[in-house]
Amino acid sequence: MTYPIIFDTDPGVDDAQAIAIALRHPGIDLLGMTTTYGNVDVETATHNALLLSELAGRDIPVAQGAAAPMVKARHPAPAHIHGANGLGDMPLPAVKGRADPRSAAQFIVDTVDSRPGEVTLVAVGPLGNLAAALQLDPSITGKVKQVVIMGGSIREGGNVSPVAEANMFNDPDAAARTLTAGWPLVLVGLDVTHRCVLTPAHMARIEAGQGELGRILAGSYAFYRDFYQEALGIDGCCPHDSCALAWLLRPDLFETRRGHLTVPTSGDAEGQTIFAPEGRAFIESRWARTPLVEVCMGVDGQAVSDWIADTLA
Repeated sequence: MTYPIIFDTDPGVDDAQAIAIALRHPGIDLLGMTTTYGNVDVETATHNALLLSELAGRDIPVAQGAAAPMVKARHPAPAHIHGANGLGDMPLPAVKGRADPRSAAQFIVDTVDSRPGEVTLVAVGPLGNLAAALQLDPSITGKVKQVVIMGGSIREGGNVSPVAEANMFNDPDAAARTLTAGWPLVLVGLDVTHRCVLTPAHMARIEAGQGELGRILAGSYAFYRDFYQEALGIDGCCPHDSCALAWLLRPDLFETRRGHLTVPTSGDAEGQTIFAPEGRAFIESRWARTPLVEVCMGVDGQAVSDWIADTLA
């Protein structure tokens, strides 16, 4: 089975790893990439998406999107995690191609409209582009095949606040709109991505199997690995964004639960993904007011990490 997807991204070291999977895996038909600010500014994200597809020998449409959050002030890009250029501050070759003239939101709407019931949206950055697409055409909720989002945290706690994961915190208003839109949605958050570790041995295999693209993946990985050694005490990195594609292609490696999500947009809980399991009674009914979604709560982390390396090696 082949999945036609749009990959919404802010590359980003772990985004680059996921893009390499989307470009190579025979089960993925990469219809295009849409870019957002997040790990880097949106212009750098667009440059990196174009570059990575060119290094893989592919001509993939790239449409530029959100440059800032819908409502709140933008936080600075985390250069200490991904490097100022998003790819570990490696010297990068020039890009030959240009972005699609359409906005990311328009590209999403046009692509979904052209293939109703077929397209999966895989979003691994702040969710402004999906929220904007919903604003352009609310009916796309009934036209997409599914929406897979890397972000959020239910039991794991946050990575940029005590309770919030970075993508949700960067644009909580877009997250609240996107996660409650009523389309078929799966959340792949820190509860599972923190159980996966891409080791130096994995990356050595990937570098050997990916040519010039492998050199970029390995060099940026070294920068990212240094951050994870200091932040989490692991020798490797959590391949967050690749986990969204792993769920799409290998859902048997994950455990999911159905329930209702809400996202506070202000206060100390800003960007938290609050999950009310299906059928669970609370003192008030308000936590079950949003549509049912699926949330990943468990994973075979070793198997997912091996799957990433096997796919790219």
